Amino acid sequence: MAKKEFKEIAFVAGGTPEAREAYERLATAYGNADPKSADVIVALGGDGLMLQTLHRFMHSGIPIYGMHRGTVGFLMNDFSAENLRERLTAAHITVIHPLLMCAHDGRGKKQEHRAINEVSLFRQSAQAAHLRVLVDGQERLSELVADGVLVASPAGSTAYNLSVQGPIIPINASLLALTPISPFRPRRWRGALLPDKAKVTIEVLDPAKRPVAAVADHDEVRSVAAVDVSMDHDVAINLLFDPGHNLDERILREQFGF
Repeated sequence: MAKKEFKEIAFVAGGTPEAREAYERLATAYGNADPKSADVIVALGGDGLMLQTLHRFMHSGIPIYGMHRGTVGFLMNDFSAENLRERLTAAHITVIHPLLMCAHDGRGKKQEHRAINEVSLFRQSAQAAHLRVLVDGQERLSELVADGVLVASPAGSTAYNLSVQGPIIPINASLLALTPISPFRPRRWRGALLPDKAKVTIEVLDPAKRPVAAVADHDEVRSVAAVDVSMDHDVAINLLFDPGHNLDERILREQFGF
């Protein structure tokens, strides 16, 4: 199959001087198309800017290629202003799907948000959260006492999930990570790996006394009563990576401490 040509390029950039300078330089050299009609979107910055870009263009179907002009660049390619179209043509596509969070408050109102990395539930007060965990409607933990719990996608398994001792998941594995945050009881429970078609339901026990907030990447819902989390397979995001530097390889290297 012939490689796709990327003639119309749209650039987006973070607010750092390095990102803005790169934006001006590349837009002058290659033009700057309207993102709605572009063949590809090139994000210039760090992982924060990349996540914003993925959320912004999640439903567009347009491939996204990041170049590192920020702080953390796990999702980014190395920066170079040379031969950009050739790099884009040679790039490999990694398809990821977001998580869908359905958060229910005490009045029965529902809010939906999507997350690239993870959906997290956190205690809102000084007291530990008391949570009930169900998978596909079946109770798995009658009571988890912890600072919280999260559900991470493979793409997000090396982010907050890893920092709370969750497992790293290969990007093409059909899995989700369910990971507790500072668990107190059960003491020996360190989380679970679930099929990516599973629906995780987390119910808040005694929400008036022990309020809990739910966060999908950066979208927060306060004082939730229950949260449903599942992978949205209807939304496909195409990430572009240079050969030898794709997300599969980066996640594999993370498992060996590189």
